[in-house]
Amino acid sequence: MDPEHEAVFRSFVVERSAALFRTAYLLTGDRHSAEDLVQSALAKTAASWRRLRDPAAVEGYVRRAIYHEQVSWWRRRSRTAEISTEHLPDQGDEGHAEAADLRLAMRAALLRLTPRQRAVLVLRYFEDLSETEIAAVLGIRVGSVRSQIYRSLERLKRIAPELDAMKELR
Repeated sequence: MDPEHEAVFRSFVVERSAALFRTAYLLTGDRHSAEDLVQSALAKTAASWRRLRDPAAVEGYVRRAIYHEQVSWWRRRSRTAEISTEHLPDQGDEGHAEAADLRLAMRAALLRLTPRQRAVLVLRYFEDLSETEIAAVLGIRVGSVRSQIYRSLERLKRIAPELDAMKELR
């Protein structure tokens, strides 16, 4: 990469790394895996930097690389890791403790979904992408996105009924 392209790439990394990390963390549920995922996606982007002519398309390219890399990692694993507990944690008082409990329960529930299910929910409800945009990112049809979102939400309700308080998922 020539110095001019490298400077633009470095600027992009500095500006967007935090947002990319947040998305990767939601997909993986693990800080170290999220860092690895972002690093891998940025390495692929750096290798393709000359082909990326439209600066507005760069972030979409990196995000697509993150989602595809996460699915690839999942497929390579011989088994899935699940977090299970015998008892659900007690519900705390309203306020910060309740919000923290809800975040922890959501994280545990998301980790029990498949990578594709996690991806459609993160893209739809965290990234606020439309069904058409999700289909483009994941390389699937809009109808598949709709059915994946529906099935993912239904599974989320079954495995984590304590999250039913989050009505904004609908």
